[in-house]
Amino acid sequence: MKYKLTNETKEFRGKTLFRIEATRDIPKYGIQSGDLGGYIERGENLSHDGNAWIGGNAQVYGDAQVYGDAQVHGDAWVYGDARVFEDAQVYGDAQVYGDARVFEDAQVYGDARVSGYAQVFEDAEVCGNAWIGGNAQVYGDAQVY
Repeated sequence: MKYKLTNETKEFRGKTLFRIEATRDIPKYGIQSGDLGGYIERGENLSHDGNAWIGGNAQVYGDAQVYGDAQVHGDAWVYGDARVFEDAQVYGDAQVYGDARVFEDAQVYGDARVSGYAQVFEDAEVCGNAWIGGNAQVYGDAQVY
């Protein structure tokens, strides 16, 4: 196991979210055993495999999943049926929700929103106040801001 749920909770949108604590080192992100992470609703939100991590005050809930070597941190939210995986990063005040996918080396940050069935992948970046939704695909070296 990579993490455990702590007794520290917060109520958010009618859900109880639990702060996580690392139970092993994750050198890729400078995480050491005992470090506190962000918040999840349940164990399925963050995989125990790979280096995936949720840090800061980030929140992952609903049926959302973070796995592979992905990182969600800062004050970011990932929820609904969203997926963040491979080496993707979601941070700042960004939100990824609905059935959205962020993967490969993509980054979503700032106040950006990715929703619906949108996909952000390869080396793409969505940042600032940008909103991507519907069936949009942002990929390659694209930058939306």
